[in-house]
Amino acid sequence: MRYHQGTQYLRRLLTLLLSLCGLCTTLAAQPPAAPDREPAFRRAAHLKHGVNTSHWFSQVYDPRGYTREHFETFTTPDDIALIHRMGFDHIRFSINPVPFLHSGQWDNIPADYLAQLDKAVHTILSSDLAVIIDVHPESDFKRTLASDNEAVEQFADFWRALAAHFASTDPERVFLEVLNEPELQDGYRWLGIQSRVAAAIRQGAPRHTIIAAGARWSAIDELLFMQPLDDTNVIYNFHYYSPHIFTHQGATWAGSLQHYLKSGVPYPSSPEMAQRLQAQVPDDLDRLYVTRYAYDSWGPARIESEIALAQLWARRYNVPVTCNEFGVYRNFAATEDRLAWIRDVRSILEKHGIGWTMWDYAGSFGVAMKNDGKAVADPAVLKALGLE
Repeated sequence: MRYHQGTQYLRRLLTLLLSLCGLCTTLAAQPPAAPDREPAFRRAAHLKHGVNTSHWFSQVYDPRGYTREHFETFTTPDDIALIHRMGFDHIRFSINPVPFLHSGQWDNIPADYLAQLDKAVHTILSSDLAVIIDVHPESDFKRTLASDNEAVEQFADFWRALAAHFASTDPERVFLEVLNEPELQDGYRWLGIQSRVAAAIRQGAPRHTIIAAGARWSAIDELLFMQPLDDTNVIYNFHYYSPHIFTHQGATWAGSLQHYLKSGVPYPSSPEMAQRLQAQVPDDLDRLYVTRYAYDSWGPARIESEIALAQLWARRYNVPVTCNEFGVYRNFAATEDRLAWIRDVRSILEKHGIGWTMWDYAGSFGVAMKNDGKAVADPAVLKALGLE
């Protein structure tokens, strides 16, 4: 009798264990519950079609430098109103704070500089535009992050203070971007730095959405290399200027090859153009680059094959993604080719549900041109952007 009771007990225990094992297997087979990313997705809807305001609070070429006079006259309320009338829904407001910061005291941001930032942000918001506050320093600072841990800590101190300053603004319409186009070659180090700085931003502004990107100039391949941050309220972005040989032709700051390409690199590309492009450059390696462009079938299908991967990456991680820079240097590119590239990239981004921010408002890539301080919209570019 005891033996029979013991056997029944063992059978029940074994059945229970098998049931638990089956439950564990079922749970293991199910994907983990998606974190709450609803605020980031909802707010990304405010970043569907925007424009960058360059050379205003960053990349300042004015001989007066980063002065109040420059800030108040280079981009005016009339410019912001024009941006709104052209149909944009947000501005990527680039700032270079480095000239105003003191070594070892990066959390002590000067009050007069903050007042100028407040004035600009207020003007943008008052024009019914969302705003991305994009920290956009020169290359020399960005390169220090590659090896100087103290610079990383100072940068985190700065962002904690800046985020706290803007914490009272509307989190539905004000976005905080960690760093424009990181220049670190080591993607793993950048991921660590970005995580550190994003945590500092979150301390300063608990409710605001952060915008993050990959290393090496925020290229699309660096986005695909990333894994999302340990923060659910983040939008991820990439910049798209491919093929660079076309979009930056004649832009001498973009590499020695561009020095020679000033008579027009066509878009789309075709093998028939190879010989003519080769004749424009004296270096064998540069001739290889232009030959690759000619034969690589750069057109809408090639562009879509790359941008579609960004959408797949975003779906895999259940995160929103945007493209907050794209454009063509207008000084040398043929107008019709430039418009075709802008139209192709913009329409492909929209096809894949990716918001965009064109580079730039009235600079050398501009959607508007300024003469004697007054901006005039370029209707052909607006048409290419679907904003006619």
